[in-house]
Amino acid sequence: MAVFKILNRHAESVKTSPTVQSALKAARGPLAFTALFSLASNLLYLSLPIYTQQIYGRVLISQSLGTLLVLTVGILVVFCVSAVLDYLRSQVMVNFSLEFDRQVSGPAFTTLFDAVVQRDRTTRSQALRDIDAVRQLLSGPAVATLFDLPWMPVFIFILFVIDPVIGFVTLGGGVVLVALTVAQNYFTRDKLRAASDEAIKGYAFTDAALRNGEVVRAMGMLPHLAAPWGKHRETALELSTVAQERGAMFSHATKLVRMIIQILIIAVGAALVIEQKIPSTMLFANMILASRALMPIQGLVGSFGPLTNGLQALARLNLLLGSYQPPERRTALPKPKGHIVVDRLSYAAPGSDVLILKAISLELAPGEVLGIAGPSGSGKSTLARLMVGVWKPLNGLVRLDGVNIYNWDRDSIGEHVGYLPQDVELFSGTVRANIARFHPAISDADVIRAATLAGAHDLIVQLPKGYDTELGEGGGVLSAGQRQLVGLARAIVGSPSLVVLDEPNASLDNAGEMALARTLKRLRERGVTVVIVSHKPNIFRAADKMAILKAGALERFGPTEAVLKSLNIMLPGKAETPKLSQVEAKK
Repeated sequence: MAVFKILNRHAESVKTSPTVQSALKAARGPLAFTALFSLASNLLYLSLPIYTQQIYGRVLISQSLGTLLVLTVGILVVFCVSAVLDYLRSQVMVNFSLEFDRQVSGPAFTTLFDAVVQRDRTTRSQALRDIDAVRQLLSGPAVATLFDLPWMPVFIFILFVIDPVIGFVTLGGGVVLVALTVAQNYFTRDKLRAASDEAIKGYAFTDAALRNGEVVRAMGMLPHLAAPWGKHRETALELSTVAQERGAMFSHATKLVRMIIQILIIAVGAALVIEQKIPSTMLFANMILASRALMPIQGLVGSFGPLTNGLQALARLNLLLGSYQPPERRTALPKPKGHIVVDRLSYAAPGSDVLILKAISLELAPGEVLGIAGPSGSGKSTLARLMVGVWKPLNGLVRLDGVNIYNWDRDSIGEHVGYLPQDVELFSGTVRANIARFHPAISDADVIRAATLAGAHDLIVQLPKGYDTELGEGGGVLSAGQRQLVGLARAIVGSPSLVVLDEPNASLDNAGEMALARTLKRLRERGVTVVIVSHKPNIFRAADKMAILKAGALERFGPTEAVLKSLNIMLPGKAETPKLSQVEAKK
């Protein structure tokens, strides 16, 4: 149980995570078996000095080939059994590491998205690499070495029984080696942690730059981005090099001490043989036992890097999963009709006192279409996110059929809500999988029906493999307008009761806008409640109500024609139609 206590204590030193603690507690059974296999393996190792003593004390004196054969076959069988036990020990830890991965990776994946949705930009997929690091630690040689450490006193005790002088020499060497290991940890730990942190920052910076590769190339930003990237990289390399140099120094010092101890054991043993205090047959047995006694420390020094990285990764996982709560089983609610009530809704970014939305209140009957407009920065997209339950309000709430939408079970609410964000992101996979939200229960007919309704069917069937075309990362094979139509199809697939569209016509041409208008009309005919955020007034022809935001406050709300008339804006075809943002700017 020593390994569990070490890992568990390190985890608790940062922040208690029930998820990680539960996963580590599940290790008690595997660690017990691993300890049992280590016990048997170390006991069987004692057969080697016994074999050596018998060869020198019996076979060479009697010159009996039969005795030599029996002893040799016996020791070979023992070592075969020992090898099998070592293999089983490693397999137990490999299987546990996989189970640890299964228990932690799901919550980590979920927490990553929750953190990003809550605008915690410090969270990255590094957490998944941290799980890999912990899994490799648990299944690697470092844990096996830790299990061999408790056997050091046993072998040293046997050497004391043989002769106290041999025991003291080995014990003194062990103390020196332990001191070197502690010193290595002290002088390299902080450097390794700092190097790891800088490397993570460099990877995050690179990911951000790659996501905006076109902008970087178009505006000649690459040489300028290379400077901050290079700074992270250079700092990580410098810190890592210092840690490696110090680690190499301690590693070679440890190896030197072990060699000195081996020589001293032979020299002291030879002197004891000359003085006839021990039989000559124990000379090589002492060397074997001393080598085995000190081997775990040498292994610990060699595994120091993976051990440190694994424990640091475990600490980061604890920090990430510290607030994770497994989803509670909730009563399945019936499909909502689409009645929306926004009640004194206020929102501020995490860590900020500045309100982005200020006491917004409005109501939509099932099947009504709401248009939201206002100048840039007025809080339109924030209101859209709150209406689908992506963010948690600071004050107030959004009710869908009387239920707080933020508290609605996210797995079930997805069937009733469609959302098209301002920046449409598609995933690696087929067009069909993206429209179906990667949900296995959504049929081909549902996908085609949604694509047709969104006006995306014709463009999809013209792709090389139609609906089975692989989009690649970010949907790079599609244009911005095509991505927007596919994203619209994804938002309306199935039979949602509420659809929220944030700038759905931002990248559409005239044909695309006409298709969008037909989509809105059909959604309205189906009784779907629709919320549209846009700067273009022509899309609001389908809206029953309008909400005008300014500086986070609801400036106007009511029937579409009345609101637009109060702003001196006529719908297309009736008069000149300046953009709403321009009208607000004049005011």
